[in-house]
Amino acid sequence: MNPSLMIESLPALLEGTWLSLQLLTAALVLGMALAVPMAIARLEAPGPVRAAIAFYISFFRGTPLLVQIFLVYYGLSQFDFVRESALWPFIREPWFCAVLTFSLHTAAYTANILRGAIQAVPAGEIEAAHACGMSGPLAYRVIILPRAFRLALPAYANEIVSMLKATSLASTITLMELTGTANTIVARTFAPYELFVTAAAIYLVIAAILTAALRALEYRLARHQRAPASTTAVIAGEAHVQA
Repeated sequence: MNPSLMIESLPALLEGTWLSLQLLTAALVLGMALAVPMAIARLEAPGPVRAAIAFYISFFRGTPLLVQIFLVYYGLSQFDFVRESALWPFIREPWFCAVLTFSLHTAAYTANILRGAIQAVPAGEIEAAHACGMSGPLAYRVIILPRAFRLALPAYANEIVSMLKATSLASTITLMELTGTANTIVARTFAPYELFVTAAAIYLVIAAILTAALRALEYRLARHQRAPASTTAVIAGEAHVQA
């Protein structure tokens, strides 16, 4: 064990961590932007559209993320129309390919989570929205989606942590994120234990911070379900008197 090497390598590892966080943030934002309409279409769209979305979700949930990265990074460049398109300057960049793959991957999982959450919204709330004269899109925007997001938050928190760990696969396409940086330093110093322990500790700290933040958000969003302290005290007092 060489603590001095771990400390010396920390600045480079933190620089790689910044790239990992960039990949994670971009993938989550784009993935959510894709997942919301897909979740709604999975429930409301015509049969062929639902079938296409179901196939998309099954593909990205049923194949390894590493294979998906290779298909995007190495596979798209095999087509002439891709190389001749306006998107080629972006597609040939490993950062863009990684973000695209991560976004498509997390969108499949998030869409499935949101679909289940939408189905779990009490039917009475939806009927009340329609009884108030709300159209379908307005009911989704004001009633259904906010409620579904609260219901989906615990499962989505797990997806965020999973995607944090998945960003380590970006090193397979030359991106020097946290794991890639650690691997590069290991090749130079021949000290895998110190470097990968440090990298694992950084991942653990980030995951703990994300988990704590999401739990705090979940607690805040569920404040309407908690009885006020005064009400709790009154109930406790009545129970004591009855006893």
